[in-house]
Amino acid sequence: MTDKIGSVHWEGRGQKGLGSISTETGALKGYPYGFAARFEDDRRGTNPEEILGAALAACFTMAFSFACDKAGLATIDIDTKAGVRLSRQGDGFVIDRIALTMQATVPGIDDAKFQEIAAAAKRDCPLSKALAAIPEITLQATLRAAA
Repeated sequence: MTDKIGSVHWEGRGQKGLGSISTETGALKGYPYGFAARFEDDRRGTNPEEILGAALAACFTMAFSFACDKAGLATIDIDTKAGVRLSRQGDGFVIDRIALTMQATVPGIDDAKFQEIAAAAKRDCPLSKALAAIPEITLQATLRAAA
């Protein structure tokens, strides 16, 4: 295994500073972020929380698909969102909740087995383990009917 690299360049002071985020794959290349994108809902940039949410959603989704495959079940499609809440705590901020919402089409599975595999994927994906200090990570998993 190799390290996966993300990098940031920042210019300026505090709230007036601006940064750019890049990944070695080029998925993000100089993508802007700053105070307004993080705390004032400015949609012209990104923020660490939405990137964290996307990363957890991707990790969980892949873990779920792999677990279904191991159980002999084919995933047709999976849609996952992760809402990351940044809350004020004292003089700073803390991520105190992540809400995962997943909908998937998996033929030949009942809801009980679906929920079991989803819960195990949430527990076992590497990013879930890395984020274990977050007090609340919830999962709402919905099995869609196969067409």
